[in-house]
Amino acid sequence: MSAAMQELLSILDLEKLEHNLYRGRSPKVNWQRVFGGQTIAQSLVAAQRTVEPDRHAHSLHAYFMRPGDITVPIIYEVERLRDGGSFTTRRVTAIQHGHAIFSLEASFQVDEQGLEHQVAMPRDVPGPERLKTQRELLDHAKHVPENIRRYWARERPLEIKPVTLEHYTSREKLPPEQNIWLRTTGAVPADRAMQTAVLAYLSDMTLLDTSTFPHGRAVFDPDLQVASLDHAMWFHRPHPLDGWLLYTQDTPSSSGSRGFTRGAIYGEDGTLIASVAQEGLIRLRVR
Repeated sequence: MSAAMQELLSILDLEKLEHNLYRGRSPKVNWQRVFGGQTIAQSLVAAQRTVEPDRHAHSLHAYFMRPGDITVPIIYEVERLRDGGSFTTRRVTAIQHGHAIFSLEASFQVDEQGLEHQVAMPRDVPGPERLKTQRELLDHAKHVPENIRRYWARERPLEIKPVTLEHYTSREKLPPEQNIWLRTTGAVPADRAMQTAVLAYLSDMTLLDTSTFPHGRAVFDPDLQVASLDHAMWFHRPHPLDGWLLYTQDTPSSSGSRGFTRGAIYGEDGTLIASVAQEGLIRLRVR
């Protein structure tokens, strides 16, 4: 297991301060702000700690309000909105420096049998064995900007294999879609709640970036101000996170300095595990 993966599992083990009150920390990395996926995952963990273990998250809806400060802990306050016969609802507020920086509502359900279907995984996507990870591409990809190279070189708890690279090396306008393969750099415990939290963590990867594809831009462009605004996720089926996952993404619209992206996360065996939607700020800076 990589050190980054060990650190991820560590930061998802929140400290209980009081009834409905938890404290989380950020990894010791040189980032400008807390990674959005971390806040989503830690908030979900806080909610899970107040729910009966036979109830599992089936959806979450969240808003980013302020950038998170990586140098200080984050306090997570849980509100127990409803404990019903089969559904449980929780609201979590993440607090730093006396202000709410993030809020999340999550719904939990006991497992039930019923009607079932899923959209098939795309079949025209190259398999992960034919692609290189971002870190492997450092020695092969030409004309990759230096700021992107530094980002790819970071130690992270995930390996990411992008299917296309044009987005990073040119300002050519591309189709409004992206496919990436990703997997954790270590085993995820065989605990459904933790697997769901890790899935929530990785769901924030590359979504906002996809909304810049049709404009020939990237989130690293100095003339763009980018930030996640909200995040929604639906957990369809439990699935072990012990292999590659295909994250398919498309962006139906951008307007009002906001980009909207949808995503679907599949297991390598074709199982549709989760769906994601996110809107983010993609504002042109005035020079």
